[in-house]
Amino acid sequence: MTLHILALSGSLRAGSHNRQLAETAVQLAPDGVAVELYEGLAAIPFYNEDTDHPDTVPAAAAALRDAAARADAIMLFTPEHNGTMSAVLKNAIDWLSRPHGAGALAAKPVAVLSATFGQYGGVWAQAEARKALGVAGAVVIEDVDLAVRSSADRFAHAHPRDDAEVAAALREAVHRTARSAGPAVPAVPAAVPAVAA
Repeated sequence: MTLHILALSGSLRAGSHNRQLAETAVQLAPDGVAVELYEGLAAIPFYNEDTDHPDTVPAAAAALRDAAARADAIMLFTPEHNGTMSAVLKNAIDWLSRPHGAGALAAKPVAVLSATFGQYGGVWAQAEARKALGVAGAVVIEDVDLAVRSSADRFAHAHPRDDAEVAAALREAVHRTARSAGPAVPAVPAAVPAVAA
């Protein structure tokens, strides 16, 4: 039986380092785990309770809810925009939080990761995302903690998958996320140190 993880990148930019981290997570998934990078966030309108009814929910929002509901766990990859998570990611969380108490995030294990150009690696964005996820009813996975700083320099000439330290840390993050939803997933053999620039 395959365990499914849904990956959401909070950046719409084609060359986004957060998207590249998500792509790498797809490639590093261990046997028995499938990571799917969701492609539809750009099409989702801002949350509007007036349209959030069974016969009027926008198709793009309904598709996101369906994908999240089917997933065993979720990995969010967030850039940091003005000290917080991106509007794209916040909007996704808003749609997934409804209906209140029964949204697709309810009791769902969710990991938060980030890469930013700045020196702190997106820790403010991570904190805001974790707060919003907790309010939405998700189970935030506290022991997944990957914040890649100075990503413009670090990934100037290489994809994250080709950075041995980042790839090892991301492989562990995928394992930890999977284990939060399915304890049968083997543990990573050794701990990986925090990623520095």
